[in-house]
Amino acid sequence: MEEDERYTFHHNKSISHLSVFLTNFGALSKRMIKFINHDRSFHFTGKTHLKAFIEKLFKREGKKTGDIQYVFCSDEYLLKINKQFLQHDYYTDIITFDLGGKDDVHAEIYISIDRVKDNAASFGESYRKEMLRVLFHGALHLCGYKDKTKSEITLMREKESEYLKRFEKTNPKK
Repeated sequence: MEEDERYTFHHNKSISHLSVFLTNFGALSKRMIKFINHDRSFHFTGKTHLKAFIEKLFKREGKKTGDIQYVFCSDEYLLKINKQFLQHDYYTDIITFDLGGKDDVHAEIYISIDRVKDNAASFGESYRKEMLRVLFHGALHLCGYKDKTKSEITLMREKESEYLKRFEKTNPKK
């Protein structure tokens, strides 16, 4: 698969069927982090470094990286997923599906490019920094961090900030 190939998710398939497919596909290919464009393109300088950094995040958190696909999409596409799979009728910047793995993490992480851009403007952050925060947020969910209670949200924000600082220190292309 090409890094930026267009991706079509067939909503008539259940997540469990997708999990079986990805598990079988993973057995045939190198386990890796993939960035896939659905109906929006993810433009970011240094994608290879970013993927390696996300792998290090998992390792630092005590997890092995399996097949993880970040799917970049529009608000409308992510809203459809939010309604269909989570029964939530609102926009969000990210939805993380842990597809299960015995010894390593297998997941699909959907990110709305539209929402990340809007949130960056609302928070007075650069698009780049907000995208990094969201990318790390999804990975942290897969490492067991939650964000439902006030204390969980505080810890999640601390971990996001920690990894943002670590990334900026190691990033050769700022």
